[in-house]
Parts: sequence; C-alpha cells; structure tokens
Amino acid sequence: MPKKEKVITWVLRLITYSIVVIIGTILFNIVKNGLPVLSWEFLSQPPRRSGAEGGILPAIIGTIYLVSGAIIVAIPLGMATSIYLTEYASQDRFNRYVRLSIITLAGVPSIVFGLFGLGLFVIFFGFGASILSGSLTLAFMILPTIIVSSEEALRAVPLSLREGSLALGATRWQTIYKNVLPYALPGMFTGSILGVGRAAGETAPILLTAAAFFLPKLPTSIFDQVMALPYHLYILATQHPEVHKVLPKQYGTALVLVLLVLTFNLTAIFLRGHFRKKYKW
Repeated sequence: MPKKEKVITWVLRLITYSIVVIIGTILFNIVKNGLPVLSWEFLSQPPRRSGAEGGILPAIIGTIYLVSGAIIVAIPLGMATSIYLTEYASQDRFNRYVRLSIITLAGVPSIVFGLFGLGLFVIFFGFGASILSGSLTLAFMILPTIIVSSEEALRAVPLSLREGSLALGATRWQTIYKNVLPYALPGMFTGSILGVGRAAGETAPILLTAAAFFLPKLPTSIFDQVMALPYHLYILATQHPEVHKVLPKQYGTALVLVLLVLTFNLTAIFLRGHFRKKYKW
C-alpha cells in the first residue's frame, strides 16, 4: 500500500475510533450514574415536589404517545410521497424544486418546526397544547428525512425489475407493490430509524406544542397536554430550584430516554432485517 494511502487510512481510523470513544464515554457516564436511580418506584410513580421526588411515569407515557403519533403520521405519508416522486412524478423543473425544498427542510432547526406547530396546530386549528399538536409537529419535522432516505432506497432497486414486470403485463402499481417496495423497504426503514430517533429526543418542538413540566396525571385524550422525557430532563438540568439535589434523577431520566429511543430503533432494525432476509436481489 502506498504511503499516502496508509496515512489516509490511519487518519480515518483515528477519527472513527475517536468518535466511538467519545460516544462510549458519554453512554458509560449516563449508565454509571443513572442505573442506581432506576427502580420500580422511579419508573411507575408520578413525580412529586416538582420532580424532586417520585418517578417519571407520566413523562415516559407522554413520550411514547408523542413518538407513536409521529410514527403513525410520518412513515406512511413519507413513504407514499417518496413513491410518488420516484415512480410517478415527471422529472421536470417543478419536481426538482420540490425535492430541493424537501432536502432543505431536512436541515431546518427543530425550533422552527416548533414555531410552525405552534402557529398551525395549536393556534390556527385550535388543538391547543396537546398530544395531537405535538405528534403532528414531530411528524412534519421527521418527514423530510424519511422522504429523502426512502427515495434513495427506491432508486437503488434495479430498473430491470421494473421493466421485466411491465413487459409481462403488470400495471405500474403492481410493479411497485410486488417488485420494487419489498426490496426498497430495508432502506426505507433506515430513514425511519433516523427520524424516530430524532423525534424521541427533541425538546424544542414539544416545548411549544405539547409538553408540560409537572403534570402528574396520565393523559386521557389526544387533546391533553403531557409530560415528556426530553423536556423533563431539560427542566431538571437547567431550571429546577434544587438542581444539584436532583442530579441523580437527571441521569436516571437520561438513561430511560436512551433506552426508550433504543427500543424504537431496535424495532425498526428488526423489521429492516426481516425484509432484507426475505427479499434479496
């Protein structure tokens, strides 16, 4: 191997190992400090004394509701949009602008989506600060990521599979449903994983549309306001009057949030692996 290539290889290896070490250190710190806090009371009881005592059950349930609502809205809508743009839409200037807009939206800061959700869902539609407003805001925030990654997955399917199906007399939709989607789904689930991870950890959008810091009761309707782990953690770490006394609860909340995101991601990874093994090309 030439000397120049060896240097590049070692630089890239050093960068990779550095990132792994940094992430590992952060996770180790969270697990080390958060694991002693985890108990049945912490996971199953509502908070007391503004979160200084008690547990985080309402925040866990609220986060699950918000993320689940975002998934229900964003994944079908994002996949349907990517199918249209890839398989049906003409490749003209208008659709190129549409794609550019979607790519741009994928990089917009989350606080902008929070203001969008506040203006549209909370105020204009009158949903108020609620699970519905928060879920829809998170869905629109992760929608560009899902669309872009799903488009790339669809384009990766060989054109010959489409042409062969059409040549045998299948309709456009039959071709997409039987010959394209099964092979594109693993890549489409990859985008969903990225979107779900972002939705579960965001604070700004739910701060303006759904979240309350201290709300011990569990929600009974999609129009109820809820607690959420990211916002709860933010308040405990920065705004709580006994911020130093609740430090263990900060780590415990962070660990639960990491585990919850990991659960969502592992579910999507399992589905991706299932389709990848079932359909090979």
